[in-house]
Amino acid sequence: MTGATTRRAIVVGGGIAGLVTARDLAVAGVPVVLLEAADRLGGQVRRHNVGGIELDAGAEAFATRTGAVAELAAALGLGNDIVAPVPAGAWLYSGNGTAHPLPATSLLGIPSSVFDAAVIRIVGRRSALRAGLDTVLPARFGADSRTLGELVRRRMGAAFVEGLVAPVTGGVHSSHPDDLLIEEVAPGLLAALGSEGSLARAVRRLRTRAVAGSAVAGIRGGIARLVDALQADLEQRGADIRLGVRVHEAWADGVLVDGVVLPGVVVVAAPGLVEPVESRRTVLATLILDSAELDSAPRGSGVLVAENTRVTARALTHQSAKWQWLAERAAGRHVVRLSYQSALPGLEDVARSDAAELLGVAIEPEQVVGFAAVEWTRARRRPSVPGLVQVGESVAGTGLASVVAQARGQAAELLAGPLGSGGSTGRKSRSVVPGKENNTE
Repeated sequence: MTGATTRRAIVVGGGIAGLVTARDLAVAGVPVVLLEAADRLGGQVRRHNVGGIELDAGAEAFATRTGAVAELAAALGLGNDIVAPVPAGAWLYSGNGTAHPLPATSLLGIPSSVFDAAVIRIVGRRSALRAGLDTVLPARFGADSRTLGELVRRRMGAAFVEGLVAPVTGGVHSSHPDDLLIEEVAPGLLAALGSEGSLARAVRRLRTRAVAGSAVAGIRGGIARLVDALQADLEQRGADIRLGVRVHEAWADGVLVDGVVLPGVVVVAAPGLVEPVESRRTVLATLILDSAELDSAPRGSGVLVAENTRVTARALTHQSAKWQWLAERAAGRHVVRLSYQSALPGLEDVARSDAAELLGVAIEPEQVVGFAAVEWTRARRRPSVPGLVQVGESVAGTGLASVVAQARGQAAELLAGPLGSGGSTGRKSRSVVPGKENNTE
């Protein structure tokens, strides 16, 4: 198999990363074959119907720290449907069983003032005094940190990591701050630390006058509309989309499907195809509630949960209080979604009990008018395989913003290289099946 036949692109995996990569290549005029093992596109971005309401089953928002998702949405004709959340802010449920609003101006739980009353209520005065060292430490102290947890621990102390930052990153990224690289989840933070001299002032610079939770946006009607738009765009451009097709092996210039080698420049968007990928589980439990007590959104847009509490959920989002379009669709009912690390026996009752505790209201069984649970397997990030183009969560990190930006970057590199005007990789792959070297499509 030689470069003469490889100006075609083969994208393996039809989640958001694969769809975005395939679209950018198709826009540039590259013939694209998109192979998806499931019977639908979108991966972890899809809809489900709960209590008669169409809802996102996966991501319901995207980070606005970069313009990657907004730019994509605009290119797909969804720019006018990008919406900001209702500025109600989020709360934090602490280990002592109390709930308090998160600091009004913060970044992933890092406050812009360690002596803010909201901060002291959550971590205590002694921890706030320790964090005050941040204002007198040299700017270079902690500047060599790689992870968010390491940086906050060195500048502000362990109590701020576990009491403020970990609940936020657990709810937003499903990860502890010690597992999150700073420049991926908070780009510009280290540079701001260097210029401002303290972590708190760096946060203030990045989030001046921002309301907690406003660093995200959504799409009217749901994030799953991105999948619809990407699929329609690809079909319009003549992309060859094949569902229910399982790829057995992949190389830089071809894939093996049912004993047949398909030549082309390969992009792998399917975690685990080329080597095992460590993963973690997330279970999302959605309740549709008929509760007048929730009309006032007593805990804002939702509640993040600290470690070692009597609540099993890691976070709760009051979705119909967060998104005006969803409140209109729910027609007086309330949509509440909780996240868990695993499926639990009697999950509906567990979720109802947790929601009552976190929202501070009584919720009786008869007030639950709809329930659904969805389990996702999330790939942990790992280095990409040399010589193979990979996109998606396992190489880009968590969140739509990271995934979309990395996928578009890889597409641009391919267009500047093997899929550019030259149209040749100049590489050969090894034989796949003995005696079938010429069995190609």
